[in-house]
Amino acid sequence: MNKKRPVNLDLSTLKYPPMAIVSILHRISGVVLFLLFPIMLYLFSQSLHSDATFHQLQMTLANPYSKLLLWVFSGALMLHVLAGIRHVLMDIGFGEGLLAGRRSAISVMILAILSIIFLGIWIW
Repeated sequence: MNKKRPVNLDLSTLKYPPMAIVSILHRISGVVLFLLFPIMLYLFSQSLHSDATFHQLQMTLANPYSKLLLWVFSGALMLHVLAGIRHVLMDIGFGEGLLAGRRSAISVMILAILSIIFLGIWIW
């Protein structure tokens, strides 16, 4: 038996590189989009149904919880798109090196944070 196996299995104590953080956030944002997409599709359907349902939807979206839901969906969409573009570019062959991967991951995180903040300002 190999006695030099890792003993520390506490994931909160490990240091994750930016590439791993972006990959994990990409997966989490995909799950959030999967869960919230039916709700957004329903709201879109209600907005197109009639004038009365459109005005009812406007009243519903004035609620802070509805705005928060819309902000979470939009933020997850922005993060997922930015990280997806990064992954596609890496699949094509751009930025496959360690330094380029680290820079692109940090760029995605910065762009995602800025876009989520601007979306929050625009929605509220």
